[in-house]
Amino acid sequence: MSRRAAATVIAAKNRSDRIRVNIRALKRTTVNPQVATHLMFSGNASAAMELYGSVFPEFRIERIERYRAGDPGPEGTVKRADAALHGHALIFIDSPVKHAFSFTPAVSLFVDFKTRDELESAFSTLSSGGQVLMPLDNYGFSTRFGWCADRFGVSWQLNLP
Repeated sequence: MSRRAAATVIAAKNRSDRIRVNIRALKRTTVNPQVATHLMFSGNASAAMELYGSVFPEFRIERIERYRAGDPGPEGTVKRADAALHGHALIFIDSPVKHAFSFTPAVSLFVDFKTRDELESAFSTLSSGGQVLMPLDNYGFSTRFGWCADRFGVSWQLNLP
């Protein structure tokens, strides 16, 4: 229990107040917050997940919910999908609202590879139809590194340590 919660328990005047405070303190301490990368698409989240599944055998879609008729988004598009890549949580959505922004290379997914062949294959597939920001090369900080934005605009830094 945190010091603040303990101080609140001591300050509670009667037993029922202490029990209520203890339950609230327990609820706060048992929550497991998780950080995830949230990727907002404009109708092509499913295609992006298919691409990432083809590039990364470890990519897993854990849950997917689609818009239905009458929902704010186009029927069949992704309302929310929870996925994981090497244990990193990803959230995919198709926004029903059109925005004046998209993805930016200022935020990217950084992936380390075990082999040069895996790295080069992933880079080739992800950069196809997208943009190469830094071609595969040895830049001095790793054996081989490349940075690209895929055809959806998601930025990837791919590395062979």
